[in-house]
Formats: sequence, structure tokens, C-alpha cells
Amino acid sequence: MDIKIIEVGPRDGLQNEEKILSTIDKYSFIKLLAEAGLTTIEAASFVRPDRIPQMEDAEELCGKLLTDPGLKDINFPCLVPNLKGLEVATKAGVKEISVFTATSESFNQKNINSSIDESLANIKKIIENAGSMKVRGYISTVFGCPYEGKTSVKVLLKVMEYLFEKGVFEISLGDTIGIGNPLQTKDILKEIKNSFDLNKVAMHFHDTRGMALANSLASLEMGIGVFDSSAGGLGGCPYAKGATGNVATEDLVYMFEAMGLSTGVDLAKLVTASQFIENKVGHNLSSKVYQVISGGGK
Repeated sequence: MDIKIIEVGPRDGLQNEEKILSTIDKYSFIKLLAEAGLTTIEAASFVRPDRIPQMEDAEELCGKLLTDPGLKDINFPCLVPNLKGLEVATKAGVKEISVFTATSESFNQKNINSSIDESLANIKKIIENAGSMKVRGYISTVFGCPYEGKTSVKVLLKVMEYLFEKGVFEISLGDTIGIGNPLQTKDILKEIKNSFDLNKVAMHFHDTRGMALANSLASLEMGIGVFDSSAGGLGGCPYAKGATGNVATEDLVYMFEAMGLSTGVDLAKLVTASQFIENKVGHNLSSKVYQVISGGGK
């Protein structure tokens, strides 16, 4: 079985960093990730700069990436929150976008200032105006919410049904605050499997409580083959206090490759990319495998 890794470090990883990186540093980071064998790299989000300043150069960055002949075989999906973001993404030449909602009313209000139903109506407008762009769906707080606690699987299934009906090709299920456990992961995926094709489902685990690898393994055992991860474990969530980065790409790659599964990622080259970005953000990265190979970070 081959594993598909969606690298989200340049977007989900960097968006929570206080230090604003230059466009050229982000571009160089993404080039290094591509050289490591990652073929889908989430590059940016077309959001309001006053909300997430790190993404202010999204149009410029995507323009550089999408016109680089050396990166012509790399897929660069971008997060789009509304029609304005879609307009700018289109102008930049983006071919794939991601839309997002949550299973928690409180989180949606904090994150995008709308109810779940309002967010779905917004997503409908985006998809209807996306033309030939591929559209991926993100659902946050699947395993729990920082404001409401436990969230509803019934609501999750309802949201998934809506997104698939509107045409998303894949849905990424987010453990936004890293609260999930392997048994919960399997229980949720069993419910989903009764209604949807797990080949159209990806997992997006944050590692706040050290459960991301265990939850990834549990997902694999249920038949999931697509995982979002962040080089070095970069990241967090601006609207989820205490949330750490996604499961580290190095840790995920090491685990799967050690199990005899192919990720297509060169671990040594991936570490080079993480070393580069570690120097730019100015703090140690959390990935255990990265720390071992790089000699303990800075």
C-alpha cells in the first residue's frame, strides 16, 4: 500500500508563526520540500492579512511557484475562505483550492464568524464559482472543540454529505486541538465507512497531546491512505489555544516506511528542508525523527 502525504507546513505550519517570513524564504522552503519527493504541498491561504499576516504574500508566492518549470509536476493547493479569496487565487493561477468548516458552532464563530450552515452556504458559492479548480474540503474539530468539548459524529456525517454532494473530491478530517485517541479514531471512521468511501477521506492530526502518530496508525488500520502533515511539526491554530503543530512529516514518513509502506519521500532531504525553515522561524522544531537525524535541532 502506498501512502499519500499532503505537506501542509508552508500554510498550516507557518500561519501560526509570529515571525513573518519573506516570500523568497517560503519559496525556498517549498522547493526543498518538493526536492524531498513531496508532490502535494499546501502553499498558502488567501485570507485577510489582518487576520493572518503570514499569508499576506499568498498571490506573489503562488505566482512564483506556479511559473517555476522545475515545479510543474507539483500540486499546490491553497486555502480559500470566500469569493474574494477565490478571485485572488484565480488571478494567481491556482489549480486546486481547499474550503473549510467545522463540526462545532462555537469554533466556526471564532474561526470564520459564521454558523455551520452559513459556512456551508459560503462553500457552495465558492464551489459554484471555482470553474475547473479541484476542491478539497477541511472539517475542523472532528475529535473535539476547545470551546464545546465533545463534538457530534452526526453533525460530521451531515457536513460530509453536503460537501461531497457539492463536488469536493476529498475531505480532510481535523483533530484541531490534538485531543483524539486511537479508539475514538476507529469509532469515527467506522461510522464514516457506513456512508462514504474512505478512499476519499484524509486525516489531519495535531500532536498537542502526543497522540498524532497513534491516531495515524489507527486510521491506517481502518483503511485510510492519505495524511496531512507538517515538516518538522511546524504549526498550531490561531483560534485553538495551546494547539501544537500537525503530526510531523518526518515522524509519519519514518513510521510508514519502517512498516514497509511507500511514501515516496526522501527522509534525509526532508530533514534538510526542515533545517532550513527551523533557522528561519528561530526556534526548535518538535519532530522526534527530525531531532534524531539533525542532531537535536538548534
